[in-house]
Parts: sequence; structure tokens; C-alpha cells
Amino acid sequence: MTGRTEYPRPQFVRETWRSLNGEWEFAFDDADRGLTEKWYAAGGPFAQTIQVPFVYQCALSGIGSSEPHDIVWYRKSVELEEPDAQTDILLHFGAVDYDTKVYVNGCLAGTHTGGCTPFSVNITNYLKAGMQEIVLRVFDPHTDEFIPRGKQFWREKPDAIWYTNSTGIWQTVWLEWVPKKHIENVTYKVRFDEGRVDICCRGARVSAQDMLQYRVFLEGAKIAEGRTAWITETAEASVDVICSQVFHLNIHDEGISWTPEHPVLFDVELSLVEADGNIRDRAASYFGFRKIHTENGMVYLNNKPYYQKLVLDQGYWREGLLTAPEDAAFVRDITLAKDMGFNGCRKHQKAEDPRFLYWADHLGFLVWGESPSPVMYSKATAGQMLCEWREIVERDYNHPCIVAWVPLNESWGVPQIERDRCQQHFALTMYHYLHALDDTRLVVSNDGWQMTETDICAIHNYRHGGKDEPEIYAQYREMLADREELIQCPSTWRSIYVDGYSYRGEPIMLTEFGGIAYDAARCSGWGYTCADTEKEFLEAYRRVIDAVYASKALWGFCYTQLTDVEQEINGLLTYDREPKCDVKKIREINERPHRCCITHNPPS
Repeated sequence: MTGRTEYPRPQFVRETWRSLNGEWEFAFDDADRGLTEKWYAAGGPFAQTIQVPFVYQCALSGIGSSEPHDIVWYRKSVELEEPDAQTDILLHFGAVDYDTKVYVNGCLAGTHTGGCTPFSVNITNYLKAGMQEIVLRVFDPHTDEFIPRGKQFWREKPDAIWYTNSTGIWQTVWLEWVPKKHIENVTYKVRFDEGRVDICCRGARVSAQDMLQYRVFLEGAKIAEGRTAWITETAEASVDVICSQVFHLNIHDEGISWTPEHPVLFDVELSLVEADGNIRDRAASYFGFRKIHTENGMVYLNNKPYYQKLVLDQGYWREGLLTAPEDAAFVRDITLAKDMGFNGCRKHQKAEDPRFLYWADHLGFLVWGESPSPVMYSKATAGQMLCEWREIVERDYNHPCIVAWVPLNESWGVPQIERDRCQQHFALTMYHYLHALDDTRLVVSNDGWQMTETDICAIHNYRHGGKDEPEIYAQYREMLADREELIQCPSTWRSIYVDGYSYRGEPIMLTEFGGIAYDAARCSGWGYTCADTEKEFLEAYRRVIDAVYASKALWGFCYTQLTDVEQEINGLLTYDREPKCDVKKIREINERPHRCCITHNPPS
């Protein structure tokens, strides 16, 4: 096994890189012996190996043990030539859960806290001739309810809506050779109404004599190029993407705008050019030209009303847990969801691998970006979540597929938000903080209930009843029927808005519902209701979608869920991504006309 081999950072591509996925030495350290000279002299307790980037709890790691171990060690020997005086070597980690120390040839080279965001270490000054030794110590406190953990259960065995824990490296590890003077990143700010895209690059060790050269392509044809000077550490340019062509606008059709039905992307070549004309650094990238906003109780994509048909996606795999077994697994998930008539997903309690976002960009699939939440609240937790969200937005800002950020879900991490002013202020802080970092997307303050200020009123309701419960179903339809019922009659004891906050005209979406289990008796699992045959399953699915489509108030939905996950068997697909019924029949149900879209009038 060689692990995941595809390029791990598709939004900013260089040719000079090397994957370190594959076999590493591995050890548990329950006694917390630490990194000592004696420990090193003995070779360390590396009694086994692991396949990176898969966590030890999953089968693809080669270990497959669910026993909790809070401290684990990794070691890998890598042969590297010392770089020339103008080159640095960066060691990149896609994501390591949770607290990481990186040692290179016995020296502490870097640290990182947080389980879902990337980090890098410049290892140049720690290298020696010949073979290099890379060692990681990872601390993942399994029972700590204050760290952002998402669906990872803090008890030993998965139960209810909580799944097997993940410890350590779960995204690609790789080396990159960069000039000491190089382009660090690029940001694209789409100004849709002006027909322009602003390109902003940050550079390392650049000077006022250097230039940023850019070339922009649409379907292989160059539409813009130019050079701009570096101002301190940044260089900025504004590109006209309409190019005085009426069919580039989205008046007659979609033009050059990005939508799930029309996922147009622009390719970009970036170069750092020195005063003598020498090209010091190159990188390839891309962007999509799109706008998302709300108005009159509706969501607009590229200034046109757009009804979101999302599916809840946990991003778990039977053999890899949080890590997809291969890149093609992302393509299969998105393709199957689109085949069933969904135009996007809510990526639930997980900041997904950038490769998923790459395929969502290219295949045309909306994404609501989420992050693992803690269970309990503390000031330290609040600070950590701010740090992680800053890193998430920085990593994913350029992906056109992402149209919303969801910092909180069902009051996880803020369990007393209903009356605790401190927790309310935190939820409000997250809402404004994300808008401060990114003013191009929507922000949902607390998906499900107990919201403060929010761009979408996102409601969860699983009380649709079974096939033999017509009265419960009738109540469900009535509850979804209009705005007043949705806002005033929540499905649980929790209010839709917390004290001091109220509905202000934002679009209303049903962002969790359904969860119908298929053949629960045979499959040994649970759902919110059950169906024993394919016919019953399709009838149950039609019933819940009928209730949504009959609503005069809803402007979109997110069905629970795409796949089965461990003990949950309420997916449209099995855990192994096999459809439970004919996907065309699900598509037929999803594509029927619904009340809001027939009229395109604001919900009443």
C-alpha cells in the first residue's frame, strides 16, 4: 500500500513535491514516556507500522484498533539531498488530530493544535547529509469534551449519532521544494456585479523590484494577463472577466458564472518575476465566478433565485473513517448525490479534505462548510474555535462550491445558549467573525435551533412520523406549511431563536429531516423512522419531500443523509456507497415542482 497519492493542495499547485504517505513506524505511548535520549538510543518503542494518512482506528491503517490511546508516535526515515542556498524544503500536513509536535533529526521543528486544518514546517535548517528522521508526537485526549471533536465519540464505543474516534494523521503528508523567495498563497475576491475578480497574492522575501505575473484562461483561451508590483508582502491585480462580451453575462443563460448546473472555472498561472526577468517561482490555480446572497426571504445564486436541495454528508468511510480510501471516492459521492437530484451537501461536523472541494468545484456541487464542534463550552474552547475557523477560511476561501459557513450545530459546544449570555455572545461573535474574514458567503449561526443573528433560519425537524402515523404526519405538514408555524412551533423544547433575538426575514430552510432507516431489523441499526422494502422506502421518502415541497415558507432543504455511518442506517446509500434503491426514482421525487419555485415569489 502507498496511501493516497494525488496532489493534496489543488487550489495552489507546484510541480516540485513528494508525498510521504505510505508506511511509517508507529507506537502507542500510554505511559507518556516523552522524547528522551535514552528512548532514542533504544530506537523508540516503534513496535508496529501504520499506513499514512489513515488513523490507527481504521482498517486501512493496517492496525484497525478502536482502543483509546491518547498519545501516539510516528517515525519515518526519508532520504533527501540538502537543498541549494536558494531553496527551502517545507513539510506539510493536511490534518493531524489533535495536538502535534514535529521533530526533525531530534530537534523540535514545529507544533500545531487543531484536528482539521493544515500546517507546515520549514525543515531546511534541521537537515543533515543523507537520511532524515521525521518524528511526530500526537496528543488526542479522547474523553475531553472541550476540544472540537465533531462526530468523534468521547466514550469507547460508538453510539447514537456519535462515531469511532480518529487520532493522528488523517490527511496527506508531503514535502515541497520552494525558492526562498516565493509566492505563499493566492486569494480571489469575486466582484460579480462589476464583472471583475481581484487577485491577491502574498509573497515570502519579495522586494519592490519583483513583479507578480498572472495569466487567466477560460476553456484554454487566454482572457487576461499582466504584471503588478509587490507592495510589501502582497501583490494585487483586478481582472475583467466579462471582456465586453454579452454572452459572458448570465442574462440569456449562465454565461461564465459558476453554478452546479454549469460549473465554469478559470485557470490561472502565477509567476514571481525578478527585476532581471528571471522567473523565481510558479504556481497554478483556478477560480469560479459566482455570487451568493439573500433577499426577500430567498437565496440568490448569481442574482437569480436558487432553491438548494442539499443532502447531509458526514464524510465517513467504513475502512478509512474520516479519510476517503481514494480520490475517486469523492467523485463517486458527488456523482451519486447529483444523480439523485441534489445540488449540494451540508458537510456535517467536518472540514473536508480539499480534494473533495476540488471535485465539488469541477463537478458542480454546492457545499455548506462546517467544522468539528466541541461538546462543552469554555473560554479556552472559544479561543481554539476562532483559531481553527481562521485556518479553515484561509484554506478554503477560493473554492466556489462553498456558499455557506456553519460554525455551530444544534448548540453543540454552547449547551446553555438559551439563557447564558456568554454563550450567546460567542455564537454572535462567530457569525460576525466569519463575515469579517469572508464577506462573500452566508453564515448560519447555530444550525437547527437557538439561533442568534443568522443569514439563514436553519431548522431541524425529524417528527414526520411513520407510515402508520397519519396524525403525526399531518402535524408535520402543518408545521412546515407557513412561516409562522415554522418559527413559533419548534419540533423540540428548544426555541428557534434565543432570548433577545428573533426572525428578521431571512430565508428559512429545513436543514435536517428524514433520516429514514431501510431494513433496520436485518441491518442492525437505527433511523428516525423505518422502511422494510424498497417500495416502502421510496414511499416514505416521497412523503417527507411532499411536506417540504408543499410549504409556502421553505426556501430549500438538507435531507438526512447521504450514507449509512456505523450504527446509523438512515442513508440513501449504504456505508459502502451502494444505492438502496433506484437513484432515478429518488431523482424523480426531488425534481418535482415545489411551491416556492413555481412562483419564484418570496415565501409567505
